[in-house]
Amino acid sequence: MPTLIAAPKRIQSAGNKPKLIDEYIGRVNSATEAASIAHMRSPAGWAEPGQKPEFDEFTVVLSGKLIVESRDGVLEVAAGQAVIAHRGEWVRYSTPEGAEYIAVCLPAFSPETVHRGE
Repeated sequence: MPTLIAAPKRIQSAGNKPKLIDEYIGRVNSATEAASIAHMRSPAGWAEPGQKPEFDEFTVVLSGKLIVESRDGVLEVAAGQAVIAHRGEWVRYSTPEGAEYIAVCLPAFSPETVHRGE
């Protein structure tokens, strides 16, 4: 039988300003380790520490703009675009103008495997 996810769970965010993270699928809301899917809403001026995660992160921007910094440069990901951050690659996310986006992590996001501040 398929599993219904009746509602997301609000997850605390990292970064310099509060960001809304609603996890639909993942370790917290559905006890799923294979993948996580979260709806993010970041305010203007939000930024988080750099990270070198042990998971791939697939992000679709719904509105606003997401800035993705890597060792090789900076990407501006606008509404209607997507970006893939590969496991083991250093990245830092920010939303100078604010943004709404969906993030999918494979395997699921975990504070133990994100490796922030590296």
